[in-house]
Amino acid sequence: MCGQMRNFLDQTGALWQQGKLVGKIGSVFASTATQHGGQETTLTSFHTTLLHHGMVIVGVPYSCPQLTAMDAVSGGTPYGATTLSAGDGSRMPSDAELEVARFQGRHVAQLAQRLFG
Repeated sequence: MCGQMRNFLDQTGALWQQGKLVGKIGSVFASTATQHGGQETTLTSFHTTLLHHGMVIVGVPYSCPQLTAMDAVSGGTPYGATTLSAGDGSRMPSDAELEVARFQGRHVAQLAQRLFG
């Protein structure tokens, strides 16, 4: 993950010490400049911090059809929604990538409703 995000997460020690995030839902999404820019590593390294906080991690299940589509280059993983931005930031999220993100958002909201009413 980028240094700025790691710095931000490293400053959550007081929340960890007080247990403020225990039992809360956490979900992660990312953008990388290239297809092989570390999307899954970024997401899973973020998950480690969420687990240390005692959070419940929500990803994107394979019931999201865009995760198995092979008709175009696309981001999206079971660890969270992703997009490919191109090295200069010129590429915008594809329709498939946006649908994975929407699916993830709905999934988080549905689970939060079921867990916390």
